[in-house]
Amino acid sequence: MSSEFVFGFENAAWPALLVDAQGSVLRANTAATSLFGAGLSGDMPQLSSIWTPENGVTAEGFLKLTGQSPVPVMNLKLRAAKDAVADCIASVCVFNRDGRQWYVLQLLPKAALTPLITKPAAPPVPSGETKPVLDAGGLQLKQKLDCALQLARTVSLDFNNALTSILGHSSFLLSKAEPGHPWRHSLMEVEKSAERAAEIANELQTFSRQEKETRRSPLGNVNTVAGRCVDFFRNASGASITWKLQLEKGLFGARFDEAKLQQALTKVLENAVEAITGSGEITVQTGNLELTEPTQDQNAHLAAGSYVRVEIADNGCGISPDVLPRIFEPFFTTKGKTHRGLGLALAYGIVSNHGGGVAVSGHPGTGTSVRIYLPAERQPAIESARADDNLNGSETVLVVDDEALLLSMTETILTEFGYKILTASSGQKALAILARDDTTVDLVITDLVMPGMSGRELVERIRELSPATRILCMSGYALSADKLTGTPYLRKPFTSAELLAKVRQVVAVNPGVDE
Repeated sequence: MSSEFVFGFENAAWPALLVDAQGSVLRANTAATSLFGAGLSGDMPQLSSIWTPENGVTAEGFLKLTGQSPVPVMNLKLRAAKDAVADCIASVCVFNRDGRQWYVLQLLPKAALTPLITKPAAPPVPSGETKPVLDAGGLQLKQKLDCALQLARTVSLDFNNALTSILGHSSFLLSKAEPGHPWRHSLMEVEKSAERAAEIANELQTFSRQEKETRRSPLGNVNTVAGRCVDFFRNASGASITWKLQLEKGLFGARFDEAKLQQALTKVLENAVEAITGSGEITVQTGNLELTEPTQDQNAHLAAGSYVRVEIADNGCGISPDVLPRIFEPFFTTKGKTHRGLGLALAYGIVSNHGGGVAVSGHPGTGTSVRIYLPAERQPAIESARADDNLNGSETVLVVDDEALLLSMTETILTEFGYKILTASSGQKALAILARDDTTVDLVITDLVMPGMSGRELVERIRELSPATRILCMSGYALSADKLTGTPYLRKPFTSAELLAKVRQVVAVNPGVDE
């Protein structure tokens, strides 16, 4: 069971039980043990120990019915501590993992304000005011949603693990295939399909995230994202389009969500490619911009300050003056019914949410220029490895993941580029390898979500035992705001090039440097 599931389970405000098909309570969270007391004591308590005859069916019979068909949210009477009876609204999630059927019972006592679960007294409501109360229907809906959110988190994690293996292997093979290789087109289609599936996984994860990320985005290098996007389109567009990539050395650092900025640049580049009929040229240029006073570029209003600018220019069909004012309107398109007209609207929304602006200029027959401005900090961004950089290494790398497919994929790619690879399927096995006198490990790559010892716990142990060991974390989940400060991080799924570039970047710096 993943540590993310355990964390959400243990910290739920309502009582929750994890039960197997035989009715054994495998885990009860703090709220449940507080409510049921001695009824859940012992090494392997049974659900029947807190069951009452008023439910009209035995505990075992209830689980059997639940496993055969969906059971609506229902009322249950359960034995609480101190010989009390808790009248609960209950919902059940049934799922299969490792060939076993498990049940998660989420329970909400109707008498939520009674001493069954002690809570701090609420402040008095002034006279003349009413306090909203969640009725039974609302409670049922909330429990159903909470259950769906937990399942979505679990599914998105497993989905990301599978996609990481697919994307890693396909991008690795694509990097080895010559331009005229007969399998190259199929490999590109596999890679694009995996990237599309990754977008779906991220959307599923966004849905399952109950709280918005409150921390600032990390300081990143826009050159890295721009270069990655151009590499993808250069491979996909063939020889008909000439690409020019002009990256500013010493580019300012900017705070941005890397996945979203990549999505915005991709939408602009898609438009540039579609604007070219036959052969043409697309230039992608980055640069620093410092404004001493407010400035306006077309419809982009920029306050005084430092910015990173990305300009994407093509010599395609251009834009007519009557269309230009409407280009950011959702669902507006001049490309026919097959297009939804959301590309530039999405790019505009992403950049605006980062505090930046987008400006577009062009004329019919002379091409189009799109300029993206992002607020920046006047310190150079960390340079990342580019596709033409030397990604080879000779260091010893320990890879830790409970997924055998990911261990195999990571080992295959890194071994091909000269690294010596050790693997461990758990945090405990990783610590055993690190403790060997005959082994020197230069870098530990660990998944964050693993059963038993989580990646976070492993990182803390490594920092205690061997502070000089470099660490790279990877996960399908967004990095928590209060954990692993200063630890380099790679978001799943990733390509072979992203893995190699990140590994090369981490081994080239001192341990503890904030990426």
